Amino acid sequence: MRVLPVPCFVDNYAYLVTADDRTAWIIDPSDDGPVLRALAEEGLSAAVVAFTHHHPDHTHGAAGVVAAFPATEVLGFGPDVARLPPLTRALADGDRVRLAGLRVEARHVPGHTLGALAYVVEAEGAERAVFTGDTLFSGGCGRLFEGTPADLWRSLDERLATLPPETRVYPGHEYTAANLRFCLSIEPENAATAARAAEVTALRQGGAPSVPSTMAIERATNVFLRAREAAVREALGLVGASDVEVLAELRRRKDAA
Repeated sequence: MRVLPVPCFVDNYAYLVTADDRTAWIIDPSDDGPVLRALAEEGLSAAVVAFTHHHPDHTHGAAGVVAAFPATEVLGFGPDVARLPPLTRALADGDRVRLAGLRVEARHVPGHTLGALAYVVEAEGAERAVFTGDTLFSGGCGRLFEGTPADLWRSLDERLATLPPETRVYPGHEYTAANLRFCLSIEPENAATAARAAEVTALRQGGAPSVPSTMAIERATNVFLRAREAAVREALGLVGASDVEVLAELRRRKDAA
C-alpha cells in the first residue's frame, strides 16, 4: 500500500491510496486540479472517492475527479448524504469495504462535525493506516463545530487511540508545527513532544510534509489524547476533573491561542 499526500489549497491534504499502482482511492479530494495532476504523474486511475466529512475544503474537487473517471465509487457517511456530493455508496459506522485491493473500515468519529468518518485502511501484507480528516490532527484535534466535547473525547479516546500503535495517521491538514507548539505550552517537559517538534521543523523547512504520524507518536505527544495525564491536569488546574472536562478546556485554550 502506497499513500501519496496531495497538498491542496493552503494547508489541506488529499490522499491517493493504492495497493496495485494502477488504481487509487482518493480521500477528501478538496481540489480536483492537484489531485488529477498527481494521478496522471503516478499513472493511476481513480477507483474510489471517500469523504471524511462534509466541509467543502474536503469535498470540492470530487465532481472533477468523477468527471475524469466516471466509474469512480463515491463513499461517505449515509446520515450526512444531504450535505455531501452525490454518493454511490452510503456508509454506516463499522461498515467494511473491499475495493481496488484495499480493505477499509469506516468509523464514525463525531466532534468536529456530527457526520465525520475515519477510514482504517489495510492491504495484504501492509501496515494499517487511518485517515482522520479533521477529527484527529498530528498533535491536535478539530474544532467543535457541531459535536460536543463528550462526542470528541469518545471519538479520540475510544475510536482512534485504540488502534494499534504502529498505525500510520493521515490527517486532513498540515497543522502539525502549530499544534505541537500548543502541546509544549501545556507539557513543556514532554521530551517526546519536543523531539517530534524538532523533527517536524526540519521536515517543513525541507519542503516535506509532516505526515504521516503514527498512533504511538500521537499517544506520546498529542496533548488532546493525554487528558488523563497528571502533568496535563496540573497545567490546566483540573486535577479532579473528568477526561471530558480536560479535553474541553484544552480545546477552549487552543481556540483562543
